[in-house]
Amino acid sequence: MDSNQTPSPAGPAFEAFVALIARLRAPGGCPWDREQTHASLKPMTIEEAYEVLEAIDEGGDAELAGELGDLLLQVVFHSQIAADEGRFTIADVIARVSEKMVRRHPHVFADETARTSGDVLRNWEAIKEAEQARAGKSEGSMLDSVSAGLPAAMEAYQMTTKASRVGFDWPDAASVLAKLDEETAELRQAVAAAGATGGGAGGAADARVAEELGDLLFAAVNVARLLGHDPESALKAANRKFRRRFRHIEERLQAAGRKPAEATLAEMDVLWEEAKARESL
Repeated sequence: MDSNQTPSPAGPAFEAFVALIARLRAPGGCPWDREQTHASLKPMTIEEAYEVLEAIDEGGDAELAGELGDLLLQVVFHSQIAADEGRFTIADVIARVSEKMVRRHPHVFADETARTSGDVLRNWEAIKEAEQARAGKSEGSMLDSVSAGLPAAMEAYQMTTKASRVGFDWPDAASVLAKLDEETAELRQAVAAAGATGGGAGGAADARVAEELGDLLFAAVNVARLLGHDPESALKAANRKFRRRFRHIEERLQAAGRKPAEATLAEMDVLWEEAKARESL
């Protein structure tokens, strides 16, 4: 640590938290905690990461701090499971990520120069490639580090972000917006062709519709990226907006002793617009 830096007050608190999780996993601890495995915690790890994103978009500082704590719990919990099996500890996790951050920031910790964030990202990819070569890993695609297990929008975002670091990208947002228009037109053509042929599910015409739909969504992800937005967060925000507005429809109909299934589309559209107007006040 730099001699000018003061020690973080989080040290003792973090050690106490690690000890707490170890106690829960120890003989005589919590039966549920003792039964958990890396596999059983997978859904919760994903859920906690998404709740952090929701808190960033919708919550205040207290909520974000709480959700970050829940995500930290997952990191420590997974590390404790590994420690119980004699594989690695939380100290190993911290050491590895700390070493990696120093290696991949030579413009901070060594003599290299990076004047822009673009320089930093290009250097990051080059350093990572050199690390893999030294480790004897066969040369593959730079996209191999993007998990295929990610949600599709996030996978597309991460892949195209990486490709952009080596110059494979649209020059600006206007260019990708034009691509979005092109993909929309191609989807319309595919839908029209499928209707003309009467193709059923699984037919060639339907396969083309699915392909063009995927291309349109892929282009939309890149519109978000070129405009400086995370498409997953943007879509999540749209989902939350839909929930709020549809809930307004349900509540207004419920007040009249009715359900959405008993209302006409025109009636629900009026209530939808009413919900929009309330949000703009």
